[in-house]
Formats: sequence, structure tokens, C-alpha cells
Amino acid sequence: MNNLSKSYRNMGIVLVIIGLIAILLPQTVTVVLSVFLGGILILSGVTVATGVWVSQRENALAWLKPFVLIAIGLLIAFSPAAVAAAIGLLLVVYFLLTGFASISFAVELGPLRGRRWMLFNGVLSILLAVVFLIGWPFSSTALVGILVGVSFLFEGIGLLAVSRSM
Repeated sequence: MNNLSKSYRNMGIVLVIIGLIAILLPQTVTVVLSVFLGGILILSGVTVATGVWVSQRENALAWLKPFVLIAIGLLIAFSPAAVAAAIGLLLVVYFLLTGFASISFAVELGPLRGRRWMLFNGVLSILLAVVFLIGWPFSSTALVGILVGVSFLFEGIGLLAVSRSM
């Protein structure tokens, strides 16, 4: 087994595990993503506010950035449904791009046996984008976790199949 094959196998295993976790706990994954993003923005805002306090405390305009970062971070952390809807639209773009990329990769692989899984993953990713658009925004909280999980699961299976055929 060469290094590329081992790399594909390892990536495949990790993606399958992540995919299964997201499918089994879709709402938890969505909320965790939202809280994590909100926390990063709040931490960034506090960091910038500390810098403003030290160097530009009298400049009212300098306080705008930390205020906006903290306010958006709090909004995201405490309103995961709204964030899920926004993330959902970004995921539609992700699924479309990854779908076309997987189909392109399958075509490049030529006659290798694992290419069918990559092709399947590409078609599935495009279908997931369409399914998400149909249910958006009402089913965003659960769909974000499920769609990410399904995509990762089949991406991992595709990589495992490709690594076996190398």
C-alpha cells in the first residue's frame, strides 16, 4: 500500500466517523457549530476591545468593531435556528461545489473501481443541495447536521473504495 492509498484510507475512515456522528446527532452538531462560531466572534470582540482600551480608549469609532463582533457573536450563540438557516444556504453552495468536484474527480480516475462511489457522492451532494432548498428554512436545524453527515459519510466511503483499488 503506497502513501497516497494510505492517505485516502485514513481520510476516508475519519470522514465516515464524522459523518455518522453528524447523522446520529444532527441538531446537536448544528447547535455546536453555532455556539462555536458565536464563541469565536465573542472572543475576537473581547480581544479587540482590550486593544482599543489600551491604545484608543477615547476614540468612539474604534469601539465599533469590538461592539459589532461581540453583538453578532452573542446573536449567533443564542439564536442557533437563525444561524442554521444561514449556514444552510452556505451548505447548498458547498454541496453544489463538492458535488461537481466529486464528479470531476470520478471522471479523472478513469477505470479505477472506486470511481463509482466518487461519482455517486457527487450526484448525492447535488441532490442534497436540492433537498435542502426545498425544506429551507423550516428544517434547517436538523438538516444541517444530517446533510453534513451524509456528505462526509459518502465522501469517506468513496475515498476508502479508491484507496482499496490503488
